Amino acid sequence: MIAAAIAADLGLADASDVYFTTLLQHVGCTAYAHEASARLGGDEIAVKAAAIRTDFARAQDVLFVYLPNLAPHAGLVGRLRAAGVAATRARQITAGYTTANCEVAALTARRLGLPLGVEHSLAAIFEQVDGKGAPRGLQGDQIPQPARIAQVAVCASLFHRLGGADLALATVRRRAGASLDADIVATLCDRAADILGELDEKDAVLAAIDAEPEPVITVADDAVDEVYRAFGDAVDLKSPFHHGHAAGVADLAARAAARLGLAADDVAGVRRAGYLHDLGRAAIPNGIWEKPGTLTSAEWERVRLHPYHSERILSGSAALQPLARTAGMHHERLDGSGYHREATAAAIAMPARVLAAADAFQAMTQPRAHRPARAPEAAAAAISADADRGRIDAEAVAAVRAEAGYAVAGRRPRPGGLTDRQLEVLRLVAKGFSNREIGRRLVVSPRTAEHHVQDIYARIGVSTRAGAALYAMQPDLIGWEKDW
Repeated sequence: MIAAAIAADLGLADASDVYFTTLLQHVGCTAYAHEASARLGGDEIAVKAAAIRTDFARAQDVLFVYLPNLAPHAGLVGRLRAAGVAATRARQITAGYTTANCEVAALTARRLGLPLGVEHSLAAIFEQVDGKGAPRGLQGDQIPQPARIAQVAVCASLFHRLGGADLALATVRRRAGASLDADIVATLCDRAADILGELDEKDAVLAAIDAEPEPVITVADDAVDEVYRAFGDAVDLKSPFHHGHAAGVADLAARAAARLGLAADDVAGVRRAGYLHDLGRAAIPNGIWEKPGTLTSAEWERVRLHPYHSERILSGSAALQPLARTAGMHHERLDGSGYHREATAAAIAMPARVLAAADAFQAMTQPRAHRPARAPEAAAAAISADADRGRIDAEAVAAVRAEAGYAVAGRRPRPGGLTDRQLEVLRLVAKGFSNREIGRRLVVSPRTAEHHVQDIYARIGVSTRAGAALYAMQPDLIGWEKDW
């Protein structure tokens, strides 16, 4: 809402770049979740919340806003350790986060078919007008105007939510000429009463939809699946353990639904629900998803809520609402032992039963922090045993088993002209291995491993682990079966 109003006041002829840049500026926030969680106490969501409230040019903000809030749920030792790591490795962490976030956001905009200006703006969303931003150190007008408008709008919106209009205006004025464009800040301040007043009076979600500039960008029905997959892939980037999960579930569930003779609309719905079923994972910190030991009861409760979050996200959109219930039921079981509803057979439609069987099989064939991946035969046996116990629909299990057997036998494509060795290195990078770990696996020096990694980055046109993982997820090159 704020960005659209600023764009209108500035007289922009085409405000689409501003609109979509503002909406999508955090779509790459999962790109560095694994690294941030591992280094800063296991809760990358808290790290993000602290960072967006912090003016890193002010020492008092760093000391009293950022460092104390990095690991709010950890004990004293954990909080001190996170603060120490942040203080000593701040430059490296910031560079890693901004580069990965910008790269993934820009790649996602490209996949969504948005205007090139959106892609360029997202690639510069963490730059600062004073040249002290990242990843390229752009300054002033070198930063695309939509990015500069988005920065002001997001800062104003955040601090308005934290403390009202007075705090919002004081914050953007203090940052003007440093992280924020002074002229754009002035434009907001000139009409602050009208622009910020609307935030108190309207439902921001509905108002943002109404604020979309004309002509409205539409997606043809035969291309909409790529939109759904792009968001599913973005969430799967949160953890190397989940790379490619949503796409694998969507493909397997759709083929199983077709084998069962479901209507064409139901097959398409299952595929789309598969792409989006784990959106709710974004609400759960990586310290839980990547915990190698047993979850506490509180942690397990948070895990049980991720299908609920997925369902609520989808229910908020008229276009996505038909997929919400199926996506939100992917962990339900016929005997009522699933979650989040603990629904029983009568309440679980066949599309949701198929999705649940496909999700269970796919998850078992991928490694998790607490266990290795299972071979396809073992996963097939496990879901069959669940069917025998009355937990998963037997017909859905039979269809998933049949389609999975065919899929596992297929040979994966190898785009980009990658050799077998380069494909092996790409998989290790995507799974979060360091150059040292890659060298140890391939029995080469870390320097040689780094050479392989940089060569692959150059071939596929990325510069971060997250970018490499996103590249590998699209043609399904992750290849978890190499770990069996």
